[in-house]
Amino acid sequence: MPFLGQDWRSPGQSWIKTDDGWKRSSDETNNNVAQLSSLCDEEEYNKENLLKNVSYEVTAKKRKKDLMNINTKIQCFHQDKWIYVHKGSTKERHGYCTLGEAFNRLDFSSAIQDTRKFNYVVRLLELIAKSQLTSLSGIAQKNYMNILEKVVQKVLEDQQHIRLIKEVLHSLYTSLCALVQGVGKSVLVGNINIWVYRMEAILHWQQQLNNIHISRPTSKGITLTDLPLCLQLGIMQRLSDGRDIVSLGQVAPSLQVLSEDRLLWKKLCHYHFTERQIRKRLILSEKGHLDWKKMYFKLGRCYPKKEQYADTLLFCRHCHILCWKDVQHPCTANNPEGSCTFISPLDFISLFRF
Repeated sequence: MPFLGQDWRSPGQSWIKTDDGWKRSSDETNNNVAQLSSLCDEEEYNKENLLKNVSYEVTAKKRKKDLMNINTKIQCFHQDKWIYVHKGSTKERHGYCTLGEAFNRLDFSSAIQDTRKFNYVVRLLELIAKSQLTSLSGIAQKNYMNILEKVVQKVLEDQQHIRLIKEVLHSLYTSLCALVQGVGKSVLVGNINIWVYRMEAILHWQQQLNNIHISRPTSKGITLTDLPLCLQLGIMQRLSDGRDIVSLGQVAPSLQVLSEDRLLWKKLCHYHFTERQIRKRLILSEKGHLDWKKMYFKLGRCYPKKEQYADTLLFCRHCHILCWKDVQHPCTANNPEGSCTFISPLDFISLFRF
């Protein structure tokens, strides 16, 4: 049975083992007095220093934390480049998978360096900017801004997909302006100063994109207008965005004529929209023909356009794992390739809506 002193708060008495048995230490009282006096002196000294340094330490700690949150550019990487998507608790797993967790686990930083995955990631960034910012955790929001900065730097270096990135930044800035006004309702995770800093960064990126000047190549060679008209028209038919066709038609008078081809816009309308949608938005020209160009832009304002990507995320229906096509996930199905389906950016968002 353990020995208890008279006061249960005391450390107890000191005993020494001798030949005659256990005896209490003779200098116990002196030791206790010395210990108490040293503790009292140390406590008074600590109180004085605490009162002097408490405000300084709190302020310095807060500044250091805010500076680290703003200037940190490192994404939270994980060894596994796939994620198990579960919406309920099971015997093996508890809780559910969130959009922020998926954004942290999947390797989007490396995906933007791949030309086949670039448009997919940018479209996903745009959808998150429009409606899912409040669904991201603090680290996921930081990763989102870091990836977006890498996308902007890649566009500035390659001078490609400029309009696409401008639209993403515009959507993000518009959403942040609406969310910052409701900061009293705690709609954003993190300090408001961090979000103001991020909004300033977005404005800086937009200014950099507006200052891009694409120079013509100095080497003389075959240009698009030097090709036969049938090849020029064939190139235009490969464009899936009508705005690209309009921009291309502004380069040269010959391309302007080809950009007004009725068959070109008809194929574009049938590619993006269904027959039922087209019949509801018929527009006739002055000559009595169907104006397919006007119909395309009108249909685009009423219905979502068809999206096609060179490479997308895959979702395994057997093991409920989400990953990129080139990532090997631990699937136990007999035919892993047959159990995987392609996930569009909109489907990716829908996976985490509960």
